[in-house]
This record gives sequence, structure tokens and C-alpha cells, in this order.
Amino acid sequence: MERSTLDQYLADFLQISRFKDYAPNGLQVEGKDKINTLVTGVTACQALIDRAIELNADAILVHHGFFWKNEPDVIVGMKQRRIKALLTHDINLFGYHLPLDAHVVVGNNATLGRRLGILDAEAFENVGDGLLWSGTLDTPLSGAAFSSLLERVLGRAPLHITADRPVQRLAWCTGGAQDYIDLAVSQGADAFISGEVSERTFHSAKEQDIHYFAAGHHATERYGIEALGEHLRREFGLTHHFVDIDNPV
Repeated sequence: MERSTLDQYLADFLQISRFKDYAPNGLQVEGKDKINTLVTGVTACQALIDRAIELNADAILVHHGFFWKNEPDVIVGMKQRRIKALLTHDINLFGYHLPLDAHVVVGNNATLGRRLGILDAEAFENVGDGLLWSGTLDTPLSGAAFSSLLERVLGRAPLHITADRPVQRLAWCTGGAQDYIDLAVSQGADAFISGEVSERTFHSAKEQDIHYFAAGHHATERYGIEALGEHLRREFGLTHHFVDIDNPV
């Protein structure tokens, strides 16, 4: 398919105009006009770019791309090597940050909820800019049992800050969303899941008696970009390779 067609389709499908983001959403590095082979991954790191070159990809589609606010403007060192590799091999780079977190079908929060078997999963209305999600478990679990479920689904043990209650009503936001914990409390959640944790999160969880699970930034955002790539494969007949570059953080 044409690069411009894919760019416009993703802009509409992910509703990128809704978001004031920390990086540009859409085409970030221009490559060849025609796209047949697509590689998806969480972050546009050198390892992902190298694997895309091996797979003869025409485009890379990621959640964490380039050109973040407050990063240096100059293209030197690591950034130069990444961009040089893309340009040398004529590979397009597309990046979608908050729009992919929020999408109700292929988004990071939606896909995490499905994998955990959470019922009635949806974004809170008018809370957390559509990025804070909620749902319930069919059967209440102890904090330890839910921690084990997270470990089975994500392949890594979460950090668990315990509370004196069972877990049934959940709130979550993937990635670096630890400061949504207070909103989760205000909405009556028994537990809150995010990717990252801060020192202050411990005190917020303990003093408000809510289970908190830091399940990994990469781990919680692994499934949205894969689901988006599979959606594009079905819609346009693209060859799609999801490449998971292991990241313990």
C-alpha cells in the first residue's frame, strides 16, 4: 500500500487529533513510498531497527518513537545511528503514543484488560483523559493471587504494594502512569495497575489502602502495538512481524 494511505488511515483510526502528546504521532522518518512488509515493536530502539532490516521491512510501527519533548534537538550519537540506519535502508518509521494507549479495540489498556480477563473493561468517563481504565474480576482474588495472574500473563513478577482487602474492582493505565493512583482511589478501585512506580507511590497506596501493581512499562504496553499490526495485516494484506525486544523495565 502507499505510505500516504497508511499514514492517513492510522491518523483516522487512532484519532490522533484528539491528543496533545509528548511526541509527534504519525510518520516520523520517511522511507519508501510503497509498504508491503511491516514490523511492529514497543520502542524504536536500535535492536528493533536492526531486526527490521533483516526482515526487509518497508516500515516500522512503534508506540515509543522519536523526537520527544525536552530531548536534545541535535542528531548525534545514538539518535544519529538509529536515524541513519532507517534512511540507509529506506524504512519508514511511524510512532503512536497516547492514541495507542487510549484506543478502545487495539489500545494498550484495552488489550491488557482482555488478557487479564477483566469484565466490562472501559475508560472512565471524564477521568484521566480517557487513559485510565476500569473493570471487574468475575471472582474476587487475594492480592497475592492477582499478582500471580499478572505474572502468568505478562511473564514477569510485578511489584505489589499490598492492601487489606480483596481485589475485584480494578483500575489501570499502562506505562508510566503511577500518578493516576489517586484517581483510581477516587473511583473506588480495590487495585491499581501501571507500568512504572515512583517512591511516592508506596505512600499513596499504603495510606489509601489500595493494592498497587507495577507490572513493567514494556510488559504492559507489549500487546497494543502487536494488535495494531495484526489489524493492518487483516485490513490491507500486509506482511506483519511483531518483534518483542526484551526489556525488564
